[in-house]
Amino acid sequence: MEVPNHRNAVESNRQAWNDSARHHQDSAEWQALLTEVAQADFSCLDDTLRGLLEQVGVDGKDVVQLCCNNGRESLSLFALGARSVIGIDQSSAFLEQARELNKRSPHNAEFIEADIHHLPESLRARFDVALITIGVFGWMPDIGEFFRHVASTLKPGGQLVIYETHPFLEMVDPEAEDPFRLASSYFREEPFVQEDPIVYVGKVEQPAAKSYWFVHTLGAIFTAALEAGLNISHFKEYPHSNREEVYDQYQNREAQMPMCFTWVGVKR
Repeated sequence: MEVPNHRNAVESNRQAWNDSARHHQDSAEWQALLTEVAQADFSCLDDTLRGLLEQVGVDGKDVVQLCCNNGRESLSLFALGARSVIGIDQSSAFLEQARELNKRSPHNAEFIEADIHHLPESLRARFDVALITIGVFGWMPDIGEFFRHVASTLKPGGQLVIYETHPFLEMVDPEAEDPFRLASSYFREEPFVQEDPIVYVGKVEQPAAKSYWFVHTLGAIFTAALEAGLNISHFKEYPHSNREEVYDQYQNREAQMPMCFTWVGVKR
């Protein structure tokens, strides 16, 4: 398989996400969001992430969410008392949705279009808390470079909060004939390539830009964070899924695999 260089992979992923936005805007979930976000206490965060953010403390803090998608999680941070919130994403189409939600919210977040690898200087060492949620790591060709840029947004002593899918899940294929058979190596180096639109539920059979999904081991993630100047203060694995519904079949098993994790790093 021909693997593009990192720059081309990131650009192709950007195009794929821009194409994806319209499919998500046609969903019932989007229509519900338009109404729900108008509430002052709006939050779409699950109990795991909410509890961790309360533990870390975002009340009165300046918070940035990297790779914020349509901004629903960024706007949820106000319910936890965030003083200011900035969401960053490279997809202009999803940021249009974020700004639409922002108009309907009683709060006022700011949304900035930027590739994580080329952040504006104005974001450097600016935030008390940075947030990364499910489904971000896989779009990053170089996890070390990614962490360096993310860490640069934090003030000294600032905290990076991560709630991500567990890399163990990349070893299985939930749509295979035998979804419990290991289908891929934990140490896989080449990315998964998708040529259909990126959607969370089902599939859309239409041409789309290729998207490249990179697998990163926990070892690579921890090493990248430490090298980026982050001291790890929290790490916990969970048996529940926060991925697409098709992964729910892996929950509540006698031999239970790890499905997601939370992680906090403190900027040195």
